[in-house]
Parts: sequence; structure tokens; C-alpha cells
Amino acid sequence: MAVELYQYYKDKVIPAMREKHGYKNVNQIPKVEKVVVNSCVNANNDVKQALEDVKAELALITGQKPSETRSKKSIANFKLRQHQAIGAKVTLRGPRMYEFLERLIKTALPRIRDFRGVSTRAFDGNGNYTLGVQDQSIFPEVELDKIKRNIGFDVTIVTTATTNAEAKSLLSELGMPFSDKARLAQQKAEQEKAAQAKA
Repeated sequence: MAVELYQYYKDKVIPAMREKHGYKNVNQIPKVEKVVVNSCVNANNDVKQALEDVKAELALITGQKPSETRSKKSIANFKLRQHQAIGAKVTLRGPRMYEFLERLIKTALPRIRDFRGVSTRAFDGNGNYTLGVQDQSIFPEVELDKIKRNIGFDVTIVTTATTNAEAKSLLSELGMPFSDKARLAQQKAEQEKAAQAKA
């Protein structure tokens, strides 16, 4: 079964990107390569239990078993030892990646209180975008009464785009609600309301 977002990418996004940027070859058109969901638990006192909770929540949200991330070196000030387990991450590719992106864009992000779009300044210069999520409860799979602790995590969307502009264009076409887009829509709605009031 084809994932709806992937079908949308093939049917709508590819032609739109081709028209917008004038790509001659279909292979030049940027695409999402992978999505990395990463969370760190070292700030907690009960690291072992926190790590188990994080792994369980990430597995529930992404549908894939997370791998542990370990510290590269010892830092005495942070009470950190080398190779200590400090977090968990999941790397999503293929249908699972598109399925996760679809849930993130269409369901999870709009559930954030007072949501006005995601920042347009979180690109890394090489066409990758990182988004911070403060609370796992925005995902519908998470049962609110079973949450033991708040788990924040980063979602990094790795694309084949070479510039920030191309990556932003790709993610916008896929439906990512950037704050400037939301602001423009709001301004347009206000202008239309003002015009109706005058009439």
C-alpha cells in the first residue's frame, strides 16, 4: 500500500518543483532522504528508567525500535562518562518515513497549543531541517494518562536539496506549516475581512 504523502509527492510535488525551479532532469528534484528522531535523557536523575521510557515512547511514535546513543567522551562537570548511554534515536526511511512525516505535518503539529507555524530559520545550509518537539503528547498514538514523564526530541529531516531555499520549497510543497506561510495566510484573511466590512 502506497503511503498517501509519497503518492502526493509523486503526483503534485514533483511537477510543482519542476515548474518552480526549472529542473531539466527528474533526478535533480530534491526528495526527503531520511528522518532522524533523537532524544537525550542525561539530565534526569534516574537515567536508566528514563532511557527505557524514552525508547518506549519513540517506538510508539515512529513504529520502529530505537537505538541507544552513547557519549563520545567523559565530561566531569556534567557527570558524564565515556560510552555512557545518554539517549535514543530512530532513523526512518522509505514508507515508514513518509507515514511519520504525514502524521507529524497533518496531525501532530496542529495540536500544539497556540501553534503559528514552524521556524524558517532551522535549516543547516545543506538542505536539512531540524525541528524541536517539546512534548510527545501532540502525537495521537500517545495515551495521555500513561505518560510518565515529558519527553522532548528533535526531528531532523534530511533532504537531497543542496540549498536552504530548495529544501524549504520542498517541505512547503509537502505541507510543512512554516510560520511565514501562516503569517501571510493570516494577513490575507484579515485583509479580506476588512474589505468585507467596508463593503
